[in-house]
Amino acid sequence: MVGIWAEAQRQQQRQSEAQARYQRDREREQRAQQREVARRQREQRAAYRELREAEARRRTQELDARVAALQGLLVAGCRAPVFRAGALLRAESVEPFAPGRLAEPVRMPDQNAYQAGGGWTAARRAQAQAEARARFERDWHTAQAAEARRQQQLAAYRAEYQRWADARLGEVRRHNAGISEMTAGLRSGDPEATVEYFSAALYASEGWPADLPRQVSAAYDPGARQLVINWELPRYDIVPEVKSVRYLVGADQEKESPRPVTQRRALYREVLAQCLLLVLHDLFAADEFGALESVALNGFVDDHDPATGRRAAIFLGTVMASRSTFTALRLEQVSAVNCLVDGLRGQLSARPDQYAAVRPGRVPEDIGQGVVTHGGGEEPDLYAMDPIAFEELVAELFRAMGMQAVSTQRSHDGGVDVDALDPAPIRGGKIVVQVKRYRNTVPPTAVRDLYGTVQDAGANKGVLVTTSGFGPGSHTFANGKPLELVSGPELVDLLHRHGLRGRLVGGGRPVPAQRTGPADETPAGDHNVLGMGWSGRVALDICVLVCHGGRVLDDDHFVFFNNPRTPDGSVRALIPVAPDKAAVQVSFDALPARADRLVIVAAVDPETNPTADLSGFTDAGIRLLDAEGTPLDRLGVSDGRPGETALVLGSFRRRANGDWEFVAGGKGYGGGLEELIQEYGIEVE
Repeated sequence: MVGIWAEAQRQQQRQSEAQARYQRDREREQRAQQREVARRQREQRAAYRELREAEARRRTQELDARVAALQGLLVAGCRAPVFRAGALLRAESVEPFAPGRLAEPVRMPDQNAYQAGGGWTAARRAQAQAEARARFERDWHTAQAAEARRQQQLAAYRAEYQRWADARLGEVRRHNAGISEMTAGLRSGDPEATVEYFSAALYASEGWPADLPRQVSAAYDPGARQLVINWELPRYDIVPEVKSVRYLVGADQEKESPRPVTQRRALYREVLAQCLLLVLHDLFAADEFGALESVALNGFVDDHDPATGRRAAIFLGTVMASRSTFTALRLEQVSAVNCLVDGLRGQLSARPDQYAAVRPGRVPEDIGQGVVTHGGGEEPDLYAMDPIAFEELVAELFRAMGMQAVSTQRSHDGGVDVDALDPAPIRGGKIVVQVKRYRNTVPPTAVRDLYGTVQDAGANKGVLVTTSGFGPGSHTFANGKPLELVSGPELVDLLHRHGLRGRLVGGGRPVPAQRTGPADETPAGDHNVLGMGWSGRVALDICVLVCHGGRVLDDDHFVFFNNPRTPDGSVRALIPVAPDKAAVQVSFDALPARADRLVIVAAVDPETNPTADLSGFTDAGIRLLDAEGTPLDRLGVSDGRPGETALVLGSFRRRANGDWEFVAGGKGYGGGLEELIQEYGIEVE
């Protein structure tokens, strides 16, 4: 009995010790898990902090670069190519006649190829020869008729080309004759020709920054050989109000440090002085005909007068410079303010930030000749233009590009806002243009409607012009069709390249607000929802990789079941709503600047369906919806194949103009999601 009791005691002790060891192991594991969670949280906080600090540094660098560009405005302008009258001439040449297949004669049949078949009797041989001769004659007559039609079509096409070429050359020669007439007027001191030439020189100057205003009023005094000119200067807001940006960790927000008022005023005075000197430089450098003995230049800003509250031209600088004095200056070495005020005896407002005006010297209206004015204050805001005026501006753009174009009537236009005709042979033809003055992204339905209009009108091409932009669904639908999509920034660039005026206040694309809340806050700005659906019962994981090229930015930009969102919240998984089986929210405008593609992948869930493959993944598609859940487009993707357990559904790729287009995928992987993400640069432990 004592032995039994002792054994029971030993077993109870061993159980107690085992229980204690198990409890210690559990506590050790829990502490390890807690440490791991704490480590990950620290890493996430550190990454988030690094991201916000990098954004603050980037904004500060942009401010510093802007200030450096303003300080170096005069130096950069002096190094730009000099304007010459020859730049206004157009080459007297047209595209050569290219008839294509019409230039190839129809091949005539070879009689030797029509051999009569043999026969056992003379009668059969004679019959075979007659049949061969008949085939040859039939084919020969057919070829002759085809050749006659070809020559007729070639002659008609050549005549059409010749009419187009003569008209084009006539237009070029009339333009060049006008330039020759203008240069002759320059040599003879004609005021109108002189003002026209030097206004063109200022507008075509490569040294004058594109984002600065261009408005001029000018007159020419032939007796004094003096050009008197009023030129618009940039307003005070050209100098950044913010000096630097710093990220405050405790408040989780960016703090902007203001630029000191005295520093900002001094920089603005320097900018004004540089602008006035640069205008003088451009005028004297362009004077290859010796028309200018001196220039009287008055610089003004077009803004609200602080004394009256009315919009007016407020003169902030004036100077009168002779050729001999100005050409003796070494502009790249001077202090702009000292050069203007002391070297050239000009006047510059002491407080230009408060629009304290100076009294201009000689103004164009003092001359008895006609005053020529180009420009009208700011470039017109395309968003604020009258719809009819906007359509007419687009028609004028097409005319400036060498086409015939007219804006249509407001009613019964059949969905066409501008009718255009490209006279170029081969690639030319009828073009229908639709104009959308939108601030939000143009929906794909508008692109589909344009395609229907192109087909109904029998046009060669359709062009959709907008002040906003296009989403990936629009680019996907337009791909491979005779459609061209022109976004707001592209429209502004085309207008400026063809001598027309227009701008987009606030930019051509919506600018996402800076995040100031915690990491889990939803980013501001527009977003899209990608709803995935498919047939079959296979359980799938839908994942998203934010990439640069073929590599994911980092592990945090791989959105899957264990990481439901990116650090900035631009991509996040959603709970799907029928008929979708998976859903992802994407804020395309908030994606990191270095990201150029968004890859969507599907993989078999190995826990739910360990033996399944993607052969049951059929009838798949992605619904593209806007922020309100309105369907915009359906993007087709490839079906799965036997033996594959992961599949690239497609990728959204950033275009050069900032828009995104969808490119269908189809590459499958037998090794599942692990093999797929390794190819995109994610290490799997």
